[in-house]
Amino acid sequence: MGSTRRTILAAGAAVAATTAVPRVFGQQPGHKGTGKFYERGPVRIYYEEAGSGLPLMLLPGGGLNSTIAFFTGNAPFNAIEEFKGDYRCITADLRNAPGGQSTGPVEVERPWESYADDQLGLMDHLGIDKFMVMGFCIGGPFIWSLLKRAPDRVAAAVLAQPVGWRPEMRDPKYPGTFWKSWGPALIAKRPEVSLHTTEQFVTRMFETDPDFVFTVTRDFVRSCHNPILVLPDDVPAHPYAVAMECAMLAPNAEVSMFPWKEPKERIPLAVRQIHSFLRAHRPA
Repeated sequence: MGSTRRTILAAGAAVAATTAVPRVFGQQPGHKGTGKFYERGPVRIYYEEAGSGLPLMLLPGGGLNSTIAFFTGNAPFNAIEEFKGDYRCITADLRNAPGGQSTGPVEVERPWESYADDQLGLMDHLGIDKFMVMGFCIGGPFIWSLLKRAPDRVAAAVLAQPVGWRPEMRDPKYPGTFWKSWGPALIAKRPEVSLHTTEQFVTRMFETDPDFVFTVTRDFVRSCHNPILVLPDDVPAHPYAVAMECAMLAPNAEVSMFPWKEPKERIPLAVRQIHSFLRAHRPA
């Protein structure tokens, strides 16, 4: 890493540490749209599309309750409305999100991989090979998983307020342990799923050898040459330090100003940077 880039990032981190404004992490209720379903065996994924042009996959935030409703609810900005004029925006409810319409097996032995199956399977279903991706919150680990599974298919990636690991998450009372409420909420909707299964799922996903961004190692990030734009946050579930470490490790990473969500007048500046980043890395 060049010394100039390292100095700039480090200086940004120092300034941001004194100006961060925490925000409450939340989840959104269900969304009933006019989309379609992609089916693969017992998996049924609800998805919606808007706009036309180069495909842009949008991964909503909200932890294990990530649904399309995020974009009109708790999102810093509505990415569908913002980008549908230039891109074919594709987004979906997360499998087994209690507030969504996507369903499928709770794959205890391969939680992160099962979500990547759904995301890549949806793009295959739509006949899309190369695409860009932008993910919020848990979308950060999902993007790293996609970059590991299919690096040649992802032209560029935007990680907004990404989730990451911090040691405090071992405390069940820590507000960053956002996965604790998922199991009971899913069982209320699907009583055939046992509490034991949901507990095994989240344990394997977030608590079995947890570190960094959950889905890949630091060595992988160092070796990942895909263009990446990171928009850090600083709340319990979205650790600033992990987001900035990703930006410093990835050889073709860029980082936004920070804080970019507060005051709200800064959000349009961040959105302009995303537009510029995506335009700069459009595949030929």
